[in-house]
Amino acid sequence: MTRRQDLQHHRHSLHEIRNILNAMKTLAYMESRKLSTFLDSQHKVVEGLTEVAADFISFHPEALPETMEATPVYLLIGTERGFCGDFNQAVIRHTEQSLKAHPSMQPTLIVVGRKLYNLMQDDMHVFARIDGPSVVEEVPAILDRAVEALADLQAQHTVISLYSVYHSGEEGIVTKKLLPPFEHNRQQSPRFPYPPILNLPPKRFLFDLTEQYLFAALHELLYTSLIEENHRRMIHLEGAVKHLDNLSDELTQQFNVLRREEIIEEIEVILLNTGNLDDDWHKRK
Repeated sequence: MTRRQDLQHHRHSLHEIRNILNAMKTLAYMESRKLSTFLDSQHKVVEGLTEVAADFISFHPEALPETMEATPVYLLIGTERGFCGDFNQAVIRHTEQSLKAHPSMQPTLIVVGRKLYNLMQDDMHVFARIDGPSVVEEVPAILDRAVEALADLQAQHTVISLYSVYHSGEEGIVTKKLLPPFEHNRQQSPRFPYPPILNLPPKRFLFDLTEQYLFAALHELLYTSLIEENHRRMIHLEGAVKHLDNLSDELTQQFNVLRREEIIEEIEVILLNTGNLDDDWHKRK
């Protein structure tokens, strides 16, 4: 009886855990759907700014800053929460492989996401550790802290080059150069016969455009990483729920076997008692 009660209690606990994990999976799905809308809009904004920059630079390549030796800064995007497999470990592995290709490079790291920066406690290259977003509404505050860290670095170094390492869906983990931007447009030929009409000097226009581009690109990559994080979380939790369902089924079978054994024992006791009553009745006759 005690073992059957233990199994019943264990099965009840698994059922409660299963409901919690299933609720987390549902929340991850809802967040992914919400993020997809934000991400589509952000893609269009970044594409629009990139096209404007390409057209502008094709007529004013002199506005681009001269190539100078810059301090490399890597913005690593991880997760604030768990239940997403090796998401953060993969970011670390990709970063290490990228840096091995440039052994003389001593990068400065800005790490976003508690689960990621907890894995990098002993890394001396980490300049700033920033808590990551759990939902899309937290992204602007995270970006403010990242921009503050970049401003502190710019105060210490004359020129920095900014790269971001993040999960990008089907593309896997990517390293994207954010600063200085638009360098690949330096030799691009004009698409239009006439230059754009500007109300600002070309260099000032490019500076303002770079600010807008960086703001939009950072939003885009954080949205992209967050939607991939939730996708990984859904897959991970779905596997956990299925495992709990299988375990619960096994416990139910064991529970039923024990219950059948108890019923058989009860029937045997009843039959034994019935036999004793028959013997007593015959003796009295």
